[in-house]
Amino acid sequence: MSADQTLAIDVRGLNKHFGDKHVVNDVSLQVRRGEIFGFLGPNGSGKTTSIRMMCGLLTPDAGSGTCLGYDIATQADQIKRRVGYMTQKFSYWDDLTLRENLDFVARVYHMPDRRERVERTLAELGLASRAGQLTGSLSGGWKQRLALAACLLHQPQLLLLDEPTAGVDPTARRDFWEELHLLAARGISVLVSTHYMDEAERCHKLAYIAYGRLLAQGRADEIIAQQGLSTWTLQGGDLTTLSQRLRGLPGVAQTVAFGTALHVSGRDPALLEATLRPIAAEGAHRLMPAATSLEDVFIYMMSHAADNFGGRP
Repeated sequence: MSADQTLAIDVRGLNKHFGDKHVVNDVSLQVRRGEIFGFLGPNGSGKTTSIRMMCGLLTPDAGSGTCLGYDIATQADQIKRRVGYMTQKFSYWDDLTLRENLDFVARVYHMPDRRERVERTLAELGLASRAGQLTGSLSGGWKQRLALAACLLHQPQLLLLDEPTAGVDPTARRDFWEELHLLAARGISVLVSTHYMDEAERCHKLAYIAYGRLLAQGRADEIIAQQGLSTWTLQGGDLTTLSQRLRGLPGVAQTVAFGTALHVSGRDPALLEATLRPIAAEGAHRLMPAATSLEDVFIYMMSHAADNFGGRP
């Protein structure tokens, strides 16, 4: 077992190739016990491959680490017994009831008290009233809740959730995250990959990966501060033309439209303001300082990653 019992995941220098493609490049990550850790990045960035290596489902080409104190390379069986893994694609049987699906999972784990465990899990996840319903008739939100119940059935110490809220409605997403915070309060660690900024902001810590490389990690406020961006908003008409006009001007690192406002960011606050003030003085747009958001930062990091790594294998 690992000497540091405060860490649920502690991996260093993980690398993975598929053919000549370097899918994960030197990723190091630490997740503390009872922490909700958000793992963000675009499709194909290496999130799922990294998660699978962290829990012993996939052997890294290089690197090392522990999950719940067990070596990811040599003690994968021990890890699997203590981890709940929720895949991106719903993977339970439509022609079985909710109870039958959970009973099957309990049999896989050889639970001696499986009937009691199934009934308790159905009740805890608010599924008891639907226990006899065929799974194929459930909405996306209820299927998501069933998948979480299946992950929790064997009382894991760590949940690995791969984009668990993709395709579900906002109310179901909110309820799901309330459940995650209750689980974290009970000491269960959660590593969750997501595309949603509102979900990212609900995590205790975050990591952002692109092109297989970990670009940043820490609390949301720390990641924002690390990038050193100053941001202003311009409100008015024809933001598309305005955005094109601003790109490449002194101090302007990026322009991003958010509804009726254009967010303009740069790393030199004085130079950025000097560029924007004359444009606002023309009278067609209203200029206001803004707090740099997590989404501003992730768009900035993704753009730079594309410039630096996008053409590399």
